[in-house]
Amino acid sequence: MKIFTIGYEGTTMAEFLATLQGAGVTRIIDVRALPLSRRPGFSKSTLAASLAEAGIDYVHLKALGTPKRGRDAAKRGDVATLRAVYDLQLGLPEAQAAAGRMRALAAERPSALLCYERDPCHCHRTLLLAAESQGAAVEDLIAGMPPKKAGAADESTAP
Repeated sequence: MKIFTIGYEGTTMAEFLATLQGAGVTRIIDVRALPLSRRPGFSKSTLAASLAEAGIDYVHLKALGTPKRGRDAAKRGDVATLRAVYDLQLGLPEAQAAAGRMRALAAERPSALLCYERDPCHCHRTLLLAAESQGAAVEDLIAGMPPKKAGAADESTAP
């Protein structure tokens, strides 16, 4: 099984959709605690509608989002606090249930975890997959850039 990740920071909806389609993603799993965005088109309802038009399913798993204290730490670049806060979040029963659902959904069809941050090294989605991917291959997509070719070296690092 492969799980993709993608952030929408600094991209347009057209670039975002083209990147997903280019990678063969047919489901977005939104792992934002608050699926709202100041970036036009990326709040939950509008995003789900745009994805549906492109033939991409949308699922929101709020329990896998980062609590406010963790989001604030991420904005400051405080990775240690982000990790600590998110570790606590992942220990909650509702997060464990949502993680199981995430794995099941990703096993059904090509899926990408969605959050805001463009760089997965600055995002909780990397922490989530480190804890919950259970051996799945992970590919980080960057909206507006073509997916990596098979066999290409992965230069990303975990936060």
